[in-house]
Amino acid sequence: MKVLFSIIILLIYFNSKAQCTIKGSIFAEDSNSPLEQVSVYLPQLEKGVVTGGNGEFVLNNLPVGTYKIVASFMGYQTYSSTITLTMGTTTLDIVLSPSAIEMEEVILSTPFHKLQRENVMKVEQAKVETLRKMGAITLSDGITNIAGVESVSTGIGIGKPVIRGLSSNRVLVYSQGIRLENQQFGDEHGLGIGAAGVESVEVIKGPASLLYGSDALGGVLFLNPEQFASANLTEGDINLNYFTNTQGIAGNAGFKTSGEKFKFLIRGSYSSHADYKGGDDLRVTNSRFKEYDLKTALGYQFGRFKTEFRYNLNSSDLGIPEEIGIQSLGRKPNLPYQKINNHILSLKNDIFFKTSSLRVTLGYIANDRKEFEEEEEDTDMASDAPEELNPALDMNLSTFSYNIQYNLPVISKLQTIAGVQGMSQRNKNFGEEVLIPNATTNDIGVLATSHIHFDKSDVQIGLRFDNRSIKGEETGAMDEEGYIAELDRSFNSFNAALGYRIDIVKHLIGRINLASGFRAPNLAELTSNGVHEGTNRFEIGNPNLKNEKNIQTDISLEYSSQHFEFFANGFYNIINDYIFIEPNGEFVDDNPVYNYIQQNANLYGGEIGFHFHPHPLDWLHVQSSFESVIGRLNNDDYLPLIPANKLSNTIRLEFNNSQKWITNSYAFITLNTTFDQNRVANFETPTEGYNLLNIGLGASLKFFKKDAEIELTAVNILNKNYISHLSRLKIDDISNIGRNISIGISIPL
Repeated sequence: MKVLFSIIILLIYFNSKAQCTIKGSIFAEDSNSPLEQVSVYLPQLEKGVVTGGNGEFVLNNLPVGTYKIVASFMGYQTYSSTITLTMGTTTLDIVLSPSAIEMEEVILSTPFHKLQRENVMKVEQAKVETLRKMGAITLSDGITNIAGVESVSTGIGIGKPVIRGLSSNRVLVYSQGIRLENQQFGDEHGLGIGAAGVESVEVIKGPASLLYGSDALGGVLFLNPEQFASANLTEGDINLNYFTNTQGIAGNAGFKTSGEKFKFLIRGSYSSHADYKGGDDLRVTNSRFKEYDLKTALGYQFGRFKTEFRYNLNSSDLGIPEEIGIQSLGRKPNLPYQKINNHILSLKNDIFFKTSSLRVTLGYIANDRKEFEEEEEDTDMASDAPEELNPALDMNLSTFSYNIQYNLPVISKLQTIAGVQGMSQRNKNFGEEVLIPNATTNDIGVLATSHIHFDKSDVQIGLRFDNRSIKGEETGAMDEEGYIAELDRSFNSFNAALGYRIDIVKHLIGRINLASGFRAPNLAELTSNGVHEGTNRFEIGNPNLKNEKNIQTDISLEYSSQHFEFFANGFYNIINDYIFIEPNGEFVDDNPVYNYIQQNANLYGGEIGFHFHPHPLDWLHVQSSFESVIGRLNNDDYLPLIPANKLSNTIRLEFNNSQKWITNSYAFITLNTTFDQNRVANFETPTEGYNLLNIGLGASLKFFKKDAEIELTAVNILNKNYISHLSRLKIDDISNIGRNISIGISIPL
């Protein structure tokens, strides 16, 4: 409390009157004419504005210091530079060069907030709006359109990210700038975040323990929340979608307003889906789900001080499919099903000194997960689940997290950040069954990372130390099924990262990164001793498990010109003491017994692709990407749940129309080819490959002098009947979703 009180006093002290202003104009290089609606943004201050009709912009109430300034506009290369603000007004005129390739965004998941081409570490970024227009039903479904990212799914309502073959606790998810903790160890536990109110997704493919600590051994999925409106603007919108396969509806509405100091936004969403149909036109019983989501934020910025409070409530009811049964269009889930409530609160504070800055991010997550498994006689599978049932599993997880980072003064070309991160977590059980014990987990990590900029190259280095302690309570009676012994373990780890980026020739960038990561075993791996209903197996943990530790080497080439982009990424990941689960051949009450064990493992592969925009066919885009991952244990057995090789080819047409009633339009056709997966673990079966054809079109229409957007997307238009290797329903021979046509409209207010 004394530390927090001292921070508050500092925040009040540095809330001084701003004395800096930036003003200027932005012009197009090819026509020398002013550009309207260009986004001008200071990422460190998280403050921006758009240019007016004459290309002019003004940013007021800025603190003294040195900051990055970014100007971006569709059809032009994103401008990025560093500007030093002194008292009074600074004038800056910007000229943007034409580029047919999409504009770049600032990468927020890495500490130095650079454009992707400036970043030492390769980070993939995608707009959630773009993923939605490709026909994604959920956020977990949408991220599979990013090369190197897949999803372990249980139907369509439950999915979790897989990055280069690693998932669950090996992939850390960040939302609102804080780590998301929601019992992610379970294969049948989904992402738990609604897509509405999430602006973009960033993916770090590889160990990011230096930046985020334990559980970032395989990578990070960083969800950037919706930004506030620009200063002195008020905006609102309504978005509606309909999905034919599930007769699903999804809608959200948002409002945001910003002054010079105060900012506010709120967005609410609702979605509801019936059971989905596979390519065989049979509905998968109890794959239905519904979700409520509310996101709101309040910001204040004046002078040297900036603060931002965000809150997210996500409530979902998820059916757990097990068979092809009665064909029903019911909306409420039958037994078994999960009921999940997530409360996410974050508070981010920034103090800007003359040559340095301090950021303090605090977070609190309350995760309430209930699973209803009891069955009643003569229950009609098409009827709603009885409300009076007591949950078989009722787990409450509360997590307080903190992240304090100090940006030291820049010394010549050296930028350095030092920080302390950690969390305090408590798990409690209130249900009839105990899957993991009542336990307390405490984390603390200390880190320092530096970025050195040279004329045509950059170097980034870092070092970190972490400590995690886990204390679990004794549960049940000794020598009986479900007994869990008392647990008291502590895990330590040193990690380092070294990266190098170089401009090899004009338009060609090379990167090489070497990083280590670690993951402490989770409660399920340490303490399990009973049936895990969600996976239909009897799991036995191992309280003597050690840290997983890995070293990964990444090499990438990236070419980008006005009309052509090409990338090639390769990685080799060495994991010591890899934790996995495998059957031992025994059964308990017809449930196969699985043991958690450890063995060294290796994963390797990569992604390659291009984006071609031929001149003078300004309306045509041709894109292609291929991804491959191979995972093996030291005994040459293959790792489970490794994605099959995948090839994606897209032809996209984009038109800028001058008609009064239509401004922009697009159309695309995509062929996704997933190859046979024959490299499988001993207890897996091979999976046949398949081709999925998707098409879509959309346009912006004038609606009361504003641009309303309509879109029509058909996924798996040929109604291919297939089963993904990463589907948890594969063991029951249940198909993935068949043809699904979505219709969407977005109306500005």
